[in-house]
Amino acid sequence: MQRTHIKDVKNFNEQSVKVQGFVEVVRDMKKNQFIILRDKTASIQLFLQKNDANKALNTSIETLTKGSCITAIGKVNVTEFVKLGGVELIIENLEIVGLAPTELPIDDNSPLDLLLDWRFLDLRKEKNLLIFKIQTTIEHAMREYWFKNDFIEIHSPKIMGTASESGAELFELNYFDRKAYLAQSPQFYKQMAIASGFEKVFEIGPVFRANSSFTRRHDTEFTSVDVEIGWIDSHEDIMKFEEEWLAYTIQKVKDIHGTAILEQFGIEIEVPALPFPRMTLTQARAILAQDGHIISHKDDLDPEG
Repeated sequence: MQRTHIKDVKNFNEQSVKVQGFVEVVRDMKKNQFIILRDKTASIQLFLQKNDANKALNTSIETLTKGSCITAIGKVNVTEFVKLGGVELIIENLEIVGLAPTELPIDDNSPLDLLLDWRFLDLRKEKNLLIFKIQTTIEHAMREYWFKNDFIEIHSPKIMGTASESGAELFELNYFDRKAYLAQSPQFYKQMAIASGFEKVFEIGPVFRANSSFTRRHDTEFTSVDVEIGWIDSHEDIMKFEEEWLAYTIQKVKDIHGTAILEQFGIEIEVPALPFPRMTLTQARAILAQDGHIISHKDDLDPEG
């Protein structure tokens, strides 16, 4: 039997389906057993009566622990009496694919260091999974916008014979019988593409900078989103492009994940109106001065500003 994602189970009322995922909750009661099962799409309640006919399945469910991986086949029952999505699965068969330890190494109150040590378990949380779903939507929306506007995607080398930009912040490595460097930026290759007549190019890829920093702005290795456009009249062309591109991307995030973001993070996504408000650097510095912020940079804004 082919697997059905939990979000789609409701479409198969009174039919048998197969679901797979992680056990969130097991309630072993006197007459009935309940399992809350979650896959990447949603959660669902599984139900089984305790009786002689179900004895083998009842015994198997008694051994289940939170975090275990299971495959379940059951009859779909769409009913308003089930609070979780208005649907439940009446178990017909169940296989324990992987039984988790009785006590998991992390919980909601674990410190950050421990959560990072057990990152694959921490990422099972709906809130953390949502972050990666949003990231996927953002990248897809960006590529969709670029494709609609005749951009060409490039994949530039990440091992280079010279510095990408300046000679500082370089990771040096041995490349057979010579020295090489991890790319700080795809800038050189983007400009080559424009000179080649590509006119509009983009790249999403890793870049590396040997900065010894220990802040949230740490940029030793990060994913860079780069665009290069030829045949422009001024910076206004670039600003207009960026505004439309960002508004398009944010609208996609709102359409697909707006409700989930509000539920998980308490944030309502607002799509910016076009054109974006603008201010001069002088105006920005004046506003910061009114707020009592002393700018450490003479001719620019500092990160805090």
